[in-house]
Amino acid sequence: MPHSLASSAASDLDEIALLAELVRTPSVSGDEAAVAALIEQVAASVGLPVRRDDAMVAIELASSVPGPSLAMVSHLDTVPVGQGWTRAPFDPAQSDGRLWGRGSNDAKASVAAMLTAALDVQRAGGPPAGRLLVVFGYSEETRDTSMPRAVPRLGHLDAAIVGEPTSLDFAVAQRGLMMVDLVAHGDQCHAAYAAERGARSAVLQLASDLLKLPSLCTERPHPLLGQPTITPTVLEAGVARNVTPPQAKAVLDLRTTPSWDHSELAPYLQQALGSQVVVTSSRLQPCETPAGSPLLQAALEVSPNARRYGSPTCSDWVFLRHLDAIKCGPGDSRVSHTADEWVSVAEVRAARRFYAQLSTRYLASASTLPR
Repeated sequence: MPHSLASSAASDLDEIALLAELVRTPSVSGDEAAVAALIEQVAASVGLPVRRDDAMVAIELASSVPGPSLAMVSHLDTVPVGQGWTRAPFDPAQSDGRLWGRGSNDAKASVAAMLTAALDVQRAGGPPAGRLLVVFGYSEETRDTSMPRAVPRLGHLDAAIVGEPTSLDFAVAQRGLMMVDLVAHGDQCHAAYAAERGARSAVLQLASDLLKLPSLCTERPHPLLGQPTITPTVLEAGVARNVTPPQAKAVLDLRTTPSWDHSELAPYLQQALGSQVVVTSSRLQPCETPAGSPLLQAALEVSPNARRYGSPTCSDWVFLRHLDAIKCGPGDSRVSHTADEWVSVAEVRAARRFYAQLSTRYLASASTLPR
């Protein structure tokens, strides 16, 4: 274990020292083995029961008193460094109350705070009832996130806190992501004879449909997220400059809301548009904290001034959406993936306290509810 952590392990594990070591250990998606081993080693060194496999690093604290199971979930991977940095991306320097480096904000700050919060719960006597799990997955920043494999291995879960940068406010709804190919078909011929032959224009059909997009899905605005957004991101057409194309395609990025289930969007779009609608990805469903959530009630008791809002970004909440869940963590999501990424040191320290208090309060209060 790194010296900065080993020296404090006998008495306490400092969340900022842990965060610095996590940042110092590169973990671009698909290459998380070193940081996963670090988490396992640190957790074991302070007496936390930890296991590591191909889908996660998990810590589990169990009470002898029956009760619900609460998971604190985040991810160990980061996006690539990219360009534009004025600082060394894996040198976790501190200045102006900030810790800098790739992954400091998204989401190693949540990881450090959750792990140390679990230690605080254990040293205070453990969960008052049920189980507290801390689960760190891999490759969340890609389509190959390991969370769908991890969740079934955790046993029955009742609630989850998803650790992502929210400035410690409570995201109680989250947009989903649906990818669609909009494909228009036409007649291929010499462009000089297109009008004479009455050739169908794939390009004009696609253009007509693209102009309709802003007026779609407006019937059911979500109270926090508004209406879904439909954004064309890629256009493809053309065989040669003097040939009418037989096909024109637009890739659509749909950021959906809980007011619309993905299963109904494709038929809706197909009815409204003349082009063919081909769904290429729909698994990232929108999420929402259930009405009357015991977890949210406990969170508000711990942090009554926290803002409740709808998050525009996707996360592993998608794979926990069947649970009572909120998304909450230190950091600002607008800083995620940027050059010179940073997180507030004070906010990480506050997150440690928040996670420990929330998990203890939820497990104590929810253990008395009918199950």
